[in-house]
Amino acid sequence: MPQPEESSVRAALATVQDPEIRKPITELGMVERVETSADGFVAVYVLLTVAGCPMKEQLTKDVTDAVRRVEGVTQVQVNLGVMTDAQRTELRQSLKGDAPANEIPFAQPGSRTRVYAVASGKGGVGKSSVTVNLAVALAEQGLSVGVLDADIYGFSVPRMLGVQHKPTQVEKMIMPPISHNVKVISIGMFTPGNTAVVWRGPMLHRALQQFLADVFWGDLDVLLMDLPPGTGDIAISVAQLVPSAELLVVTTPQLAAREVAERAGSIALQTHQQIVGVVENMSWLQMPDGSRMELFGSGGGQAVADSLAASTGTRVPLLGQIPIDQAVREGGDDGTPVVLTHPESAAAQAMREVAKKLAGRQHSLVGRSLGLSPARS
Repeated sequence: MPQPEESSVRAALATVQDPEIRKPITELGMVERVETSADGFVAVYVLLTVAGCPMKEQLTKDVTDAVRRVEGVTQVQVNLGVMTDAQRTELRQSLKGDAPANEIPFAQPGSRTRVYAVASGKGGVGKSSVTVNLAVALAEQGLSVGVLDADIYGFSVPRMLGVQHKPTQVEKMIMPPISHNVKVISIGMFTPGNTAVVWRGPMLHRALQQFLADVFWGDLDVLLMDLPPGTGDIAISVAQLVPSAELLVVTTPQLAAREVAERAGSIALQTHQQIVGVVENMSWLQMPDGSRMELFGSGGGQAVADSLAASTGTRVPLLGQIPIDQAVREGGDDGTPVVLTHPESAAAQAMREVAKKLAGRQHSLVGRSLGLSPARS
């Protein structure tokens, strides 16, 4: 067998992505050097972004698997080191450029990320379950998706998405964990155990701002923000920090739920946000004989959509009705959403239909440059 060429090894390493940043390790300056020998032994020296990187085992495996496929390689040894402060600074600049440290990329006029703020009037309507299932369903369509758990007091997204490790920090950038191909950040990743968060408005605003600006989200197609119930501080902060965010209202058919959901959606009148639509959750329970038991009544979702359309003077569609399914609850507890565990179930199919509608929407041209220039005479 011929001695492996270093260029071939580096070409193989270019196919390996950092598990957190999702860019080739060769572009990130993580490959320090490569050594090859006539007997096919290859040593690769990889620089981790930080000491104790939680994804080092995955990175080692990916590098080993990629290099083994190179012609002439008989053995691979991966040696891990750690970037210097100067190298981390260079990495941050390569990722974020000259953007100010506190700049929110989704609030910039040129942003191509669709931001959906998932809201509800009251708790217990399944807003977080809808959020995580939509996120995974959108990711299955090949989109780059992130979830920001903005429910600071009642965070639940990390468990529902099965997040296994804490975020890491490179310079002033927070690298969000990735689960089911969805980037996730939550205050629950920074609190010990099940500690309660007891903050007032200004601290909530600052936490949300940090999650939007300091987290390295990369080039997202969609960012879903799981809002707390009601129309409090977080809802107002979202409107201030990301004016282009669109509201996705979740309700149940119950009269009490839909009345409160209408109030939650009507905040768009004051914040000048667009309402993308309404999702009715827990619409009915499918019985063994094929009939439907409407435990919470019927028509609530359409009533909310009609009311919001009338009050805002815009089209507000009912995007979908999601039936009650025990697998939704089980998936949330186990960290694997129902769209993955029971893809053929009625609940999963309803979630996917809503995700398709969100993915197929055209980007608004409001605030964007059309690239036009006057013709010269």
